[in-house]
Amino acid sequence: MTSLSILDLSPIPSGGTVTDALNNTIDLAKRAEEFGYRRYWLAEHHFAPGVASAAPAVLIALVAAATSTIRVGSGAVQLGHQTALAVVEQFGLIDALYPGRIDLGLGRSGQRRTELLAEASKPPAPPRAAQVVDGLLIPEPFSFAALAASPVFTLQSSLLQQPGAQSPDFADQVDDIAALIAGTYRSEEGLAAHAVPGEGAQVELWVLGSSGGQSAQVAGERGLPFAANYHVSPSNVLEAAQAYREAFKPSRVLSAPRLVVSADVVVAEDDETARELASPYGLWVRSIRRGEGAIPFPTPEQAAAHEWTEEDRALVADRVSTQFVGSPRTVAERLRVLRDVTGADELLVTTITHDHADRVRSYELLAQEWDA
Repeated sequence: MTSLSILDLSPIPSGGTVTDALNNTIDLAKRAEEFGYRRYWLAEHHFAPGVASAAPAVLIALVAAATSTIRVGSGAVQLGHQTALAVVEQFGLIDALYPGRIDLGLGRSGQRRTELLAEASKPPAPPRAAQVVDGLLIPEPFSFAALAASPVFTLQSSLLQQPGAQSPDFADQVDDIAALIAGTYRSEEGLAAHAVPGEGAQVELWVLGSSGGQSAQVAGERGLPFAANYHVSPSNVLEAAQAYREAFKPSRVLSAPRLVVSADVVVAEDDETARELASPYGLWVRSIRRGEGAIPFPTPEQAAAHEWTEEDRALVADRVSTQFVGSPRTVAERLRVLRDVTGADELLVTTITHDHADRVRSYELLAQEWDA
């Protein structure tokens, strides 16, 4: 049976507070453990009025303290904003208290701005048409280039780093993190450095990615497990999975590729109720893609009051059309298609609804149907 895991952004509901979101996250993690989910990952997002998971290491420690068996980790640490040593020390500290339960997921989100700016300066590539592969929708790609070129994005990037700081190459940072954990780190001059806490930590190292680019290559070449984002970048999930497998080399960690694939999911007792609960999702995605940062998650009534333009609909089409919404049976069947087409060993489910009880119930219903 393919395992199910959870990716939580600690969403702030419309009318709610950061405190509400964090308490909801801790409660959901406890319930997820009861429901049998394998992992509970926390995302890293900044400058988002509707997302409280700005410091995943802090939140991971709180969730690990509130649970006892479920694995807890990052999905993912944005390496462009931190040094390898800082990451190892943070996760080494958590692992010292909860050994063998912590996952360290690494991502390039903080390092891609230069690439996106270069993309923005070029003529747009011909659009790639949407297609259905063995029942799985692969939508037309969405470009983040315009968003990366915005003054607001430039300001936010400057606030996330020290003045004048340059992000190291992602592959080098992954290698440094692995070496610091293993206790084998050496500088170019041959000097040793030891992370305390961190060296010898029992953390499970992961790489997360949204395309077949460097993240997939690094994960494969180093024999690390890889998480591909169908929920963030659904158009690229197949190329990401293929690139990872083609680059894979056996390591002391893995003898064969291990792939996790993410999905946006809302489950309710019937399809109609699920569609109602998921109806604010498009408005929430719109806020992200307009550079506003994720807004507090609206109520269905607030979403229904929004007057959509064709431009708005195009902005969110790929995300809305690839959300898995419906009754337990409906969603489980579609998730099995995602698993089979991508060859995923595990599925990483992220669910956002306005009311916390509906979110908990969605995860409960899915777990019951998945194990049936």
